[in-house]
Amino acid sequence: MTNAAQTPATNGRAHEARAPDTDENTGTTYRGPAHPGAPRLTGLDGVDHVEVAEEGDQDVLEHERFDTADLRLAGAGIVLAVVRLSDSAHWELRLPDSRPDEQLRVPVAAPDVEGVDPDQIPEEIDALIRGVRRGRPVAPVGRIKVVRGTTRLIGDGGREVATIARDEVQVSTLGESTTVENWSEAEVQAGVGTGPDLLRAIDERVRETGLTPAPHDAEAALGRMLAELSPPAAPRWTGKRGSAATVLLTYVGTQVDRLAAREQDLRTDEPDAVHQLRVAARRIRSALRTYRPLVDDPRTDHLVAELRWLGRALADDRDAEVLEERITGALHALPEEQRLGPVQAQVTRHFARRRAEARASTLEVIDGERYEALRAGLQRFLVDPPLSGAATKKAEKVLPALAGRTARRLAKRMDAAVEVLSHGEDADEAIHRARKTGKQVRYSVEVVRPVGGRIGKQANAFRKRLKELQDELGAHQDTVVARHALRELGAQAGAENQNGYTFGILHGRDEVHAREIEERLPETWGRIGARKHRRWMS
Repeated sequence: MTNAAQTPATNGRAHEARAPDTDENTGTTYRGPAHPGAPRLTGLDGVDHVEVAEEGDQDVLEHERFDTADLRLAGAGIVLAVVRLSDSAHWELRLPDSRPDEQLRVPVAAPDVEGVDPDQIPEEIDALIRGVRRGRPVAPVGRIKVVRGTTRLIGDGGREVATIARDEVQVSTLGESTTVENWSEAEVQAGVGTGPDLLRAIDERVRETGLTPAPHDAEAALGRMLAELSPPAAPRWTGKRGSAATVLLTYVGTQVDRLAAREQDLRTDEPDAVHQLRVAARRIRSALRTYRPLVDDPRTDHLVAELRWLGRALADDRDAEVLEERITGALHALPEEQRLGPVQAQVTRHFARRRAEARASTLEVIDGERYEALRAGLQRFLVDPPLSGAATKKAEKVLPALAGRTARRLAKRMDAAVEVLSHGEDADEAIHRARKTGKQVRYSVEVVRPVGGRIGKQANAFRKRLKELQDELGAHQDTVVARHALRELGAQAGAENQNGYTFGILHGRDEVHAREIEERLPETWGRIGARKHRRWMS
């Protein structure tokens, strides 16, 4: 056995910095009271000497958490921090449910750069949290400080057999109310080829200082401390199980939550985010319109109107996304001899400009005061809904009849569209009106599904039939919108001395597809909209 001596590290090796609680733990970690003292590392078999970091060679790591005064980011599951390591500093943003490799990191600006404020949140980060903070300033609300000293255990031939990183951790909240917690952590990393006997011996020495095995806990601790300071959110209304009000408000609450989640996806430019946000808004609006007798109040009418505004305000972004995908797919499906000229480049150019404009308009909408007021109004509605007497009755006694009123309106519009088609007239507008009502019916029937029993089963079966009808009507509307865009692209091609032949082919194919849908529509509606499928709503 070799008697090891504890000597200062003199090889100049920089200690590896770890941002608190962010890196994968590959060693054994410990936790205990603050300042427990160094473990006895002399007399360990296989250790020739010990190199201890001197006080000036310690690493200081800081994680400074930023939030609004009312902790809106934390409430939304967002972590925004400045992480300062020994030789660098960066902003770090973690969104809800994001993986470690999905963190956004932006270097902190140097303090001596003219015209740049190092304390200013970078625009690429602020763009993702603007919808949550809603104009409220963001400032430090908490801090994690870790002072790390690293001890290296050296064996025969100068081989590093283990390292022990000892951290003094301080976690504090900032602001009007300050709470501070201190503790120590340690992490033992084995060197290459180090055997289990030495690791067990090191484990015993570390435990002698009062530390016990435990994971790194600094960020979780800061989160708990901030949660204690957060103002409690007003609880949503809860009512008697099985009542019409409970079924309706549970559905609306789920869609309000989806609206918020899709907003975050939209800010990060996730595919289909605009569409899913509009669907959530449409579901809420359909439920409130159909079941308005249960929430009979001007507030309901205002929310319905604002949800309609939101859907229309985001329509251009969604239309541009769908159209580009549709036309690009159709181009790729054409034989090469029918793709004349740089048609794909023209499509890309056309929609890049249109989508950029639509994207800017969309962000302006969700960053605006009107959208913020809508979100707040929906939350207030869920906390204090304006319920009528009918809302307290059993759902299966109330909801089907209200859904049936909207279903009868769909039947009238579908019959009108079929009538127009029977005279050989242009039915685009009539089919479009039926399509919009069909969406309302389908989403209204979704509300009834959780009722269960016979009513729930019949509602689910009718919802599936409506989905088939909606697919047909939606495909027809896609051809209407696409034909308009193809005419525009063809005109552009002519103005630029290019050949519009290819766009003409696609236009003709869409026209044929529309006629095919129209020919099927009487049979489709007769089968799906038969009275026997709607009796449960009478």
